Amino acid sequence: MFAWQAELIPGVRGAFTSTQAGNLAFHVGDDADAVRAHRAALEDRLGTGPVQYMSQVHGNEVALVENVTRGSDAPVADGLVSRGLPLAVMVADCVPILLAGESDGAPVLAAVHAGRPGLAAGVVPAALERMRELGAGNIKAWLGPSVCGRCYEVPAGLRDDVAGLVPATFAETSWGTPALDLPAGVSAQLAAAGVPVLYRGECTMENDNLYSHRRVPGEGRLAGLIWWENA
Repeated sequence: MFAWQAELIPGVRGAFTSTQAGNLAFHVGDDADAVRAHRAALEDRLGTGPVQYMSQVHGNEVALVENVTRGSDAPVADGLVSRGLPLAVMVADCVPILLAGESDGAPVLAAVHAGRPGLAAGVVPAALERMRELGAGNIKAWLGPSVCGRCYEVPAGLRDDVAGLVPATFAETSWGTPALDLPAGVSAQLAAAGVPVLYRGECTMENDNLYSHRRVPGEGRLAGLIWWENA
């Protein structure tokens, strides 16, 4: 069910699902009942109770979660921040980012969706700013499975546009064509903000146990999850 799971900071755990957890998104693949069943099974496995998902739009909006909502009431955002409530981000090539910091002995958590447009628009710095507004310090990051720079082929003009905003994304595929390295871009933005990356997941294009929109469009979405065990 999990591609990776670990304790991030004391009392805070994170995980990234594999295809064994099933598709977790309503807008691709399975019907709604199947997605609800997959999400319920995942919550049972985690023991967290309800997990907050978001309606992701490839932007830079970051929402504060004070109560978990379901369905159409989910925040329209590409980042979620909470004071310990469980959060989820869904991807199938974009970079799922889990962030954890502490404020007065309690955790401040974030789950962030960084695709090409969101990364260029600054969703990562926006999430860090929102966490720090809540007093978070000593923030650490974990990057989940995503398409790597060796596989993410793009037109040369698009590469130049994105790399003009986030230089670390400039890349070349393993076959010698223009590419973008989104994980490298995320890592560079985190480093500039003084946030270490403690884990980086595998390439979704290269691993059949992970959903990849580029490899199999519309098949499903995996999730990055972060939660406080004391919540």
